[in-house]
Amino acid sequence: MASFQVLKKAVSLAPTTRTLSSGVPYAPLLNLAVRAPHDAHGHGHGVEARSDVAPQWAGGPSKVGSSLVSKSFTTIPPTLNYQQRLMHTSRALKNANETPDFSAYRSSNTDGNRALSYFMVGSMGVISASAAKSSISEFLQTMAASADVLALAKVEVELAAIPEGKNVIIKWRGKPVFIRHRTSSEIQEARSTDWKGLRDPESDDARVKKPEWLVMLGVCTHLGCVPIGEAGDFGGWFCPCHGSHYDISGRIRKGPAPLNLEVPAYEFSEADEKLIIG
Repeated sequence: MASFQVLKKAVSLAPTTRTLSSGVPYAPLLNLAVRAPHDAHGHGHGVEARSDVAPQWAGGPSKVGSSLVSKSFTTIPPTLNYQQRLMHTSRALKNANETPDFSAYRSSNTDGNRALSYFMVGSMGVISASAAKSSISEFLQTMAASADVLALAKVEVELAAIPEGKNVIIKWRGKPVFIRHRTSSEIQEARSTDWKGLRDPESDDARVKKPEWLVMLGVCTHLGCVPIGEAGDFGGWFCPCHGSHYDISGRIRKGPAPLNLEVPAYEFSEADEKLIIG
């Protein structure tokens, strides 16, 4: 019977590809000095392929028989679905400038809407007018006289403290005021004078509210001096500065003064016990 013996022997085969002296394989169809191309973006900020650009797949050098072949490129469609982005919407419209339809939000009762609109406009008008009135009133109150000024605007005088036939001088708004409690004879004298021929014609009734009380500003109408009471040629007041004479009713009778003594605004209290000037 024949027998077979298997022998194991290491054999070094010659390389199938020639190499250069530096050890680099000799591949005339492969350019090892060429740099790798940029990515599909061309921006240089990544190596990821774009989903909207078909990638290129390149095969490496392969051996067919005893020789090398060059790279083979193939293009395949993208594996992801993509679509073009539109403005304001995710789907294409026939007319992008078309006005939206708000008919679903409109009320069928136009009269009710009109009444509500009128009510709102009227309410806003009333509120605006009230606010404007309040603002104007507060502004005008800031221009009004203060309490201390109003206190000096009026002066009260006790009439019981002035005896008949006497004068009283008080100060009102920085000016002297003459208050004369006239007697019956003085009243008769003032009324009997022919006032129509005087320099400043004025009757006695027009200068007093009550015949027995004469109230005047003690300022001469010539140059503003203060006349002296119960003096002069007519028994009234006399201004020694320039010689103006006033009668018992305060009317100018002689001298350079052009007008009668001024009568301020005054009134009597309800019980005629006080004289209120101002």
